[in-house]
This record gives sequence, C-alpha cells and structure tokens, in this order.
Amino acid sequence: MRATLIYGAGDVRIGEVPDPQLQAPTDALVRVLRACICGSDLWPYGSKPAVEHGDRIGHEFLGVIEETGSEVSGFKRGDVVVAPFVWSDGTCDFCREGLQTSCRHGGYWAANGIDGGQGEAARVPQAHRGRERAHHGDGGRRRRGGPVRSALGQAPRRRADHPDGPAQGPHRPRPRIRRH
Repeated sequence: MRATLIYGAGDVRIGEVPDPQLQAPTDALVRVLRACICGSDLWPYGSKPAVEHGDRIGHEFLGVIEETGSEVSGFKRGDVVVAPFVWSDGTCDFCREGLQTSCRHGGYWAANGIDGGQGEAARVPQAHRGRERAHHGDGGRRRRGGPVRSALGQAPRRRADHPDGPAQGPHRPRPRIRRH
C-alpha cells in the first residue's frame, strides 16, 4: 500500500509499505479515508536528520473498519472511526483520568511498529477498550447510535464525583451562544 514517508527535514515522499495485518486479537484494521497534518508532524519536517529508509508519519485520521480481531466488540466492518493523537487502552489510571497521552499500555502512531495515519490503511492496537461515540453530521450535538465511533476513546473523561467536576471535552454538548 502507499503511505507517507519522511526521509529527513523537508523530504517527505509517498512510498510503498507493507499492508497492515492483525497482530493481536484486540486489533482493528482501518482503511484511512482522511488524514491531517498535525503541528507535531512539522517538528520532524523541520529538523529530522536524513535517513536511508523513510519512516512512517502521521496520526489523527478518519477511516472505515475493514477487519477486527476476535476480542474486539462494539465495532464491525463498515463502521466509521476517528483516531486521535495517540492510541490507548482506555483502562489504565491515566486513561480513566482523561490523560490518554500517558496511557501505560498505549503509544504513538508511526512509532515502534505501529502504522502511521498518513497511509492507505492502519492497524489500530487496543481497539477493544475505551470506546466513545463521536459526532457525525449533527452540528456537534451528541446523537445516540450514530455511525461514527472513536477507535481510541480519546475524549477527556472524568466521573461526575471528581473533585474538579466532570470533564468538559469534545464529547459533551457545547453551550449555545446567542448572537445579538
């Protein structure tokens, strides 16, 4: 399959990489529909030392589930999913506090053998836990049973009895602002 590879500062190319494969029963394979360039992608673009073989790059992608491992429930082929900055398991102490970037069992896309998001497909590790429904075509209002789901459960969450109150994240309804 084709994917974005970075060979050094200012040197990004499209190249051929192996198709992703399920490696664990908790994985999902996602066909990438849209990917974005995050500010964190610009750091290596500006400063990465030259390498002979390009490295995968990218995260924060939107895709369609093509296949799931035997332990993945709640998702099926054809579901549209959103993958945010990191992948996580949604169960560790950091994830429960809404700090998925510090997940004890998670990691970053395009690192340590995990596919980057700027390719035709990606393997999503830990796709079996910590799911949140995402918004789809509803103007930002939460809709039950919508077809878009987060493959990684990254929306910040806190229990209602947390000392600082429940988290206010993208999964909460936004207050209406009246314009005069």
